[in-house]
Order: sequence, then C-alpha cells, then structure tokens
Amino acid sequence: MPDAIKSQIRTFIVENFLFGDDSTPLGDEQSLIESDMVDSTGILELVSFLEERFGVAMADADIVPANLDSIARIAAFVARKSEVVAG
Repeated sequence: MPDAIKSQIRTFIVENFLFGDDSTPLGDEQSLIESDMVDSTGILELVSFLEERFGVAMADADIVPANLDSIARIAAFVARKSEVVAG
C-alpha cells in the first residue's frame, strides 16, 4: 500500500507543482520545502489532495514538515492516518 500511496503523491506533485515536468528525478526522501518545490500555498493544496484522495482528516497540528516534507513522510503519514480511520 505505501508504494501505491507514494506513486499517487508523486503524480500529484509532478502535475501540480512541477507542471508535468518529470525530467528531474524526485526522490522519496527529497525535501519538498528546502528544494522550493512546495510553498505554503502548495502545502494547503497538498493537504486538500490528501484529504480528498485518501479520506484522511488533517488537524492543524498535522500540517508540519515532519509529516509533509517528502514523499516518504507524506506516504507514512497517510498510512498512519488510514490505519486510525480503518481501525
């Protein structure tokens, strides 16, 4: 499941923040914030996508770099939240 989540997140990032340009590799651990790929508005778009696509409810306290700064962190966060919802 996490690989499927990563794939969907990567596709969203490429389409929405890189304007479809997938010529530059986007590593799972690459910081989206430090690489200037995602700004504060982008984080809000990402949160909206995660809530709609994966059905996770995000509290303000969840919107931190520890959860949203790389594809790997986002996928792990979604997996954790999905377990809570399903559990």
